[in-house]
Amino acid sequence: MSSIAFIVNPHAGNGSTGLKWPAIKACARNRLGSFKSYVTTGAGDAKQFTEKAITSGARLVVCVGGDGTLNEVVNGFMEQGESDRSGLTLGFVPGGTGCDFIKTVSIPKDTEQAIDLIAAGPVRCIDLGRLFFKDHDGRDCCRYFHNITSFGLGGEVDQRVNRTTKAFGPFISFIWATLISILLYGKKQIRFKVDQGLEQEFIIWNVAVANGQYHGGGMRVAPDASVDDGLFDITVVGDMSLPEVFLSLPKLYNGKIKGIDKVITLTGKKIEALSDQRVLLDVDGEQPGMLPVVIDIVPGALNIITVP
Repeated sequence: MSSIAFIVNPHAGNGSTGLKWPAIKACARNRLGSFKSYVTTGAGDAKQFTEKAITSGARLVVCVGGDGTLNEVVNGFMEQGESDRSGLTLGFVPGGTGCDFIKTVSIPKDTEQAIDLIAAGPVRCIDLGRLFFKDHDGRDCCRYFHNITSFGLGGEVDQRVNRTTKAFGPFISFIWATLISILLYGKKQIRFKVDQGLEQEFIIWNVAVANGQYHGGGMRVAPDASVDDGLFDITVVGDMSLPEVFLSLPKLYNGKIKGIDKVITLTGKKIEALSDQRVLLDVDGEQPGMLPVVIDIVPGALNIITVP
C-alpha cells in the first residue's frame, strides 16, 4: 500500500493535462517517491477514486486537474469521518481551464513548483462550504465546495463553458460565455436570507457565496474572502441595466467590485435562497442543479498543502 495517491483528470485543461501527465508523473516520482495513480474517465470518478485511495491507505491525496476535479476530490475527503480527515492531506497540481482557487491560496500554476511545494508539505487547515439543493432530476443533493458557489448568471456561464471548447484558454472561454449569457439571460427574482436575518427579495444577475476570492476564469468577486476565517463573503450583483453591467465588467476582474452601484456585499455562515424561476447553480465551476439552496460553512474541514 502507498501512503500517496494521485487522482488525475486527463481531460482537464481541454485535454492538456493528459498530454502532460507522463512528465508530471516522472517529476512526482523523483520528488515524492512511489505512489498509486488513478486516472479518471468521466464525471464522478475523482470522488470515487479518492474514497478508494483513502480506504487503501493513502494519507496524501494529490489532485491533478482543474477546480471541478478538485471539487470531486474534496467531496471524497468529506465522505470520511472528521477524526479520520484530521490525518489526511490534500495536494493540488493545477491543470484545468480556470484554476481560480490557487489565486486565493497561493499554489503555483507551474507543475514542477507545485510538486516541490507538495514535497515540502506546508499544510493549511481551510473551511469548506456545504450546500443542499435540487439536481436536474429534482433529487435532493448535498455537496461540498472549496472555492465559490454562485447562482444566477454564474450557473448559466458554467453550462455554456462546459459544453463548448476551452481551447482559447480560461479568460477567453469565460469572458465569451459571460458576454453571451448576459445577452441571453434575464435577471431573476429571488428570496434570500443570511444567518438569522429576515428573508429579503432581490432582483439579481448573480449571487456569489465565497470561500475563495476568484471564479469564472479570474473574476475577483470576493476580494476580502479568506478560506480560514469561518465566514462566507457574499456578493450580490443586483438590478443593473445591460449598459451598467457591461460598463462594470472590468471591476469584476480588478478587485473593485465593491465599488459598483447595485452590488451588495455581506458576510455570514448560512445562506438560504429560493425563487419561483429557474435559477442555476455554479459550484466550483460545475453546474449540478438549481435553487432552492441552503449553504452553510464547515470551519477547519480540510488540510491542504499551500504556500505558507
